[in-house]
Amino acid sequence: MSILFRKLPFGLLTIVFAMMSVALISGQWGGIKSIFEFYGVSADGTLATIRIVTAIVFIIVAVLSALSLYTCRLIKPLAGIVIVISIIPLLSLLGSTHWIASLSGFPAIGSGQGIIKYFALMAIAVTWLCRDKLSPRVLIWINYFPIGLVLLWIGGMKFTTIEAEGIEGLVRSSPLMSWLYSFFSVQMASNLIGIYDLIALVIFALGLYIRQLLWVGLLLCAAVFLTTQTFLLSYPQSWAAPWQLSSSGIFIIKDLWFIVNLINIMDLKQNRVKYSRTNKALG
Repeated sequence: MSILFRKLPFGLLTIVFAMMSVALISGQWGGIKSIFEFYGVSADGTLATIRIVTAIVFIIVAVLSALSLYTCRLIKPLAGIVIVISIIPLLSLLGSTHWIASLSGFPAIGSGQGIIKYFALMAIAVTWLCRDKLSPRVLIWINYFPIGLVLLWIGGMKFTTIEAEGIEGLVRSSPLMSWLYSFFSVQMASNLIGIYDLIALVIFALGLYIRQLLWVGLLLCAAVFLTTQTFLLSYPQSWAAPWQLSSSGIFIIKDLWFIVNLINIMDLKQNRVKYSRTNKALG
């Protein structure tokens, strides 16, 4: 099981970055315009160049991730690139582009919903770089942070009208979730999704201390991110063409990064037990 936990993240990142690179090369923007507006870049030609360069970098990450399934030598270089990839969009949160002006800006998050997902990617890279330097407990919380953040923030936004209306198309397309509208209004359905997100993050946080709640919390959180992936099958606007994600599809597939965070936590929980036993033996 430990080998699976170590290998699966590289496989998932290979898929995500390969799909994102194809989308960017084919002309999708995936939030690039809003990110680089923060850096003062607005010329169409310059943005187009940045899009292609980003696609090339994503291809490199996909290749390194695939190769890391077979060799450990490339993990640290891969982690370094991933950290840079994460920092560039995350810094753009300091601007006004990603916040909803009609709701008085921060903390009402708009396009930034796709940006805060890079915290998950950052946590993955830090785990790779610092596995031998930080204790399993610290790394567990580093991986929990992006999960808790996105569920708290985006879950909280579910109680707003603009978010409830924004997710309606996704929810109506889903065989797993469309039934909500048969019993509840658009706003109430969104409220219930938000309540679920908040409950999931709390139970999972408690599960990191209370063993009996660990799997319950993990499964509740995993259900959120796995359900999101089903939108790639049910929501037509996820695809610009066969095997070519749209910008919406790019937003959706990024949730696989949170699945990697969950996998890391389970792996680290196993190692924490070994870590504690070793310390007791040395003591």
